[in-house]
Amino acid sequence: MIWINANTWIDESELTFTASRSSGPGGQNVNKVNTRITLQFHVEACVSLSPPQKQRILRQLRTRIDSRGCLHVVSQKHRTQQANRNAAIERFRQLLAEALHVAPVRRPTKAPRGAVEKRLADKKKRGTLKKERTRRRRQDLWDD
Repeated sequence: MIWINANTWIDESELTFTASRSSGPGGQNVNKVNTRITLQFHVEACVSLSPPQKQRILRQLRTRIDSRGCLHVVSQKHRTQQANRNAAIERFRQLLAEALHVAPVRRPTKAPRGAVEKRLADKKKRGTLKKERTRRRRQDLWDD
């Protein structure tokens, strides 16, 4: 079982793994061993997810899902199949967790009246200060 979040999990039997030649690290080994792992997950056929969850995943991960409704995750950064398999599963888990996360609704707030009054008073004080500066400067020019 792969736990996506606190109350969502997917059975590993619903995932399909295929191995192919990797372009990643491995030296001469790259040319003869299939170490790249492609994880495929058919979203529509999953029994662990509810229909709203499936729709959310299909919408959020639409760039990674093909026309048949399969989500593809590829890993080829490690030298062994097992390490790449584990990396693909972890990336899959992260993708689904991000897709299923619902951000809280932002409720617009209003600034407290005291804060608004303070801001306006500060503006008025600053404007008065600048006005006084120009008056003093003009008087200094006339006095000379």
